[in-house]
Amino acid sequence: MRVTAVTCVKNEGPFLLEWIAFNRLIGVTDFLFYSNDCTDGTDKLLDAMAARGGVVHLPNPAEGRNYQMEALKDCAHTDVVKNSDWVWIADVDEFLNIHVGDHTIPALIEACGNPKAISVTFQFFASGDVRDYEDRPVIEQFTYSHNPDLWCAESAIEVKSLTRRDFPLQYYGAHRAFFRKGLAEEKRPTWTDGSGRKVQHKFLVAANPRRIRKFPAAGARNFATLNHYALRSLDSYLVKNDRGDVNREHRAFDDTYWRERNDSAWEDTSIHRYLPALNDALAELKSDPEIGALHDECVRLHKAKRDELMAQDSYREMYNQLASLPPYPPGELELMQELGIAP
Repeated sequence: MRVTAVTCVKNEGPFLLEWIAFNRLIGVTDFLFYSNDCTDGTDKLLDAMAARGGVVHLPNPAEGRNYQMEALKDCAHTDVVKNSDWVWIADVDEFLNIHVGDHTIPALIEACGNPKAISVTFQFFASGDVRDYEDRPVIEQFTYSHNPDLWCAESAIEVKSLTRRDFPLQYYGAHRAFFRKGLAEEKRPTWTDGSGRKVQHKFLVAANPRRIRKFPAAGARNFATLNHYALRSLDSYLVKNDRGDVNREHRAFDDTYWRERNDSAWEDTSIHRYLPALNDALAELKSDPEIGALHDECVRLHKAKRDELMAQDSYREMYNQLASLPPYPPGELELMQELGIAP
């Protein structure tokens, strides 16, 4: 089975090897990376990985600022995607945590009954008290999250999707694929959540704008969870804030974004089942002198950017502000205070 992971990156150098190694463990055979405007060695490391096979690295084709959408439009026409049995579109801070069988994508597909698409629900992992960037696996460092069935005041949580080659594709979205409008009902694809249940009709046909990329999370993760490490350490969050994201340059991640995702109410270490094999795979990748040196340079530049930002009053103030915030999502602390039960 050929599974291609497609992603867009900008200044993700220190985290690339972990993401590649992890995805190989769960059954990804090929990678398609689109990069733009990298200053931390991401592009050089990806070029070196591409030279060794199994990785395709392309410049982002976007002419404007719709980096991710333009890349996903392009990817459907690439050989690495067209020759795949399944396509997995995700970001480098997202890890598919599979709970069934041998914990691989083929096991998840089998558990779900081999549908044409599987949408797996996010679980946002908090930064917690981790302030300093460390060059060790993200999935090991961050173990606390919100209640998996509730995120802030939402019971419907976003998903990312695996898509089978014979899906009646109109286009790939960042969170889910879309099939052609007007497609006859009998030709609509079979589509499940991360528990193997059919997705809701309005999600299937993209009829609900509010939930075009999400649905209720309760009971949706029996077979798989999408661990999303959107914050990582406070150091790395500052660098992310300076970088912007793949969709909009210089996007400001204010404290609302941080507070929504820095909820430490729940501990989940289930993904640690992969750690022994992941550490071995990382060691093997870094044993290649060129790959190891390029990774180390990405780490050095990540730390240097952190130091550069901390020398600026605005970023130092941001760091201190975020460090002082309580680990509650917007609205929860205020409600606790209103009820007289705030810590």
